[in-house]
Amino acid sequence: MKLKKFTYSFLIFGFIILLGLPANAQTSREELEKRRQELRSEIKRINELRSSNKQKERSVLSEVQDLDQQIKSTENLIRVTNQQANLLTREINSNTSKIGRLRKELEALKEDYARMIEKSYKSKSTNSRIMFLLSSENFLQAYKRLQYMKQYTAYRKQQGDEIQARTAELQQLNKDLVNQKKEKDKLIAENRQTRAALEKNRRAQRELMKTIRSKESQFASQIKQKQQEINKIDQQIEEMIRASIAKDNKESGSESRDTYKLTPAAKALAADFIKNKGKLPWPVRTGVVTMRFGTQPHPVVRSTTINSNGVRIDTDNKGKARAVFNGTVSEVQAVKGANKAVMLRHGDYLTIYNNLSKVFVKRGDVVNIGQELGEIATSRSTGKTTLHFLIYKNTQKMNPADWIVQM
Repeated sequence: MKLKKFTYSFLIFGFIILLGLPANAQTSREELEKRRQELRSEIKRINELRSSNKQKERSVLSEVQDLDQQIKSTENLIRVTNQQANLLTREINSNTSKIGRLRKELEALKEDYARMIEKSYKSKSTNSRIMFLLSSENFLQAYKRLQYMKQYTAYRKQQGDEIQARTAELQQLNKDLVNQKKEKDKLIAENRQTRAALEKNRRAQRELMKTIRSKESQFASQIKQKQQEINKIDQQIEEMIRASIAKDNKESGSESRDTYKLTPAAKALAADFIKNKGKLPWPVRTGVVTMRFGTQPHPVVRSTTINSNGVRIDTDNKGKARAVFNGTVSEVQAVKGANKAVMLRHGDYLTIYNNLSKVFVKRGDVVNIGQELGEIATSRSTGKTTLHFLIYKNTQKMNPADWIVQM
């Protein structure tokens, strides 16, 4: 009876322990740490870029945009670090509760074991055990008593093992608790430093914004001129797309310049491309989106709008553009004002990688996802290495953020 009672108690306790922490807690912590390290690298890259460009003639607009990007990344870092600290707080509280329950269970286990040892000591003589067997009324009772003695011995060993296991578990929980508290203190200290850097950047941004507000019409004119340059580049891209469609269709007997005539293989590739919507990898190893798709207010002069047919991604110096999906090189072409562009075809979908200083592929090449297509150009005036990335379905422009994972 006592054995059944103990076993039931032990199972209940084990169930409580399993309920103590969510199954995905460790995964969440790993994901948060990964995101935190990405943000730290992002902030470091922006800061290095700003430092390296201090001696260059740069517009106030460019400086404010860099600062704005750094401030946003820093705010995200603070948010992620707070999430980590909150998660650790929950884990610490959970472990503290588990330690309390485990200590009570361990004490009960030790008391039960002590009573059993005492009882065993009182009947430890061989004569007592023999007499216990010989006093049986019949063979069946003697057999049952022998089995009971074996079970009792096994139960003693089981309880001894349980005490050792619970003691080791308690020691490990205590060790984890100490490490979690240290990790939380480290995150809190890092957040204080990050907030100080954030406030410094905000002050610098406010000073620069004063200059912009005093000459807003002048800066609006600069933005308009820059937008005209972007429009010319986008127009060249669209002309390249139509010429490529016409060229490929001519080989298959179609005269359309707007829609690809698809073979069964091309249809299958397009279907695979669609299945991966929202899951495609970034076209660079590391990067920050500095201009998003579509019509939007300028990030600094909010009274002025800008438009982009794709996204612009700042990346590392000598960074490489990488294929986001399997496909065929449809075009490699120089683009006035934006170096060279590589266009990959995925059925009737196109991905375009513009502003490359070097190209590693040629028209007709079959490429695999992740394959390097070329080296991204670095601007002499700003020092930025920026990829212009676009996605089209035939001649219809699409928002890359809908296709690329976490863009």
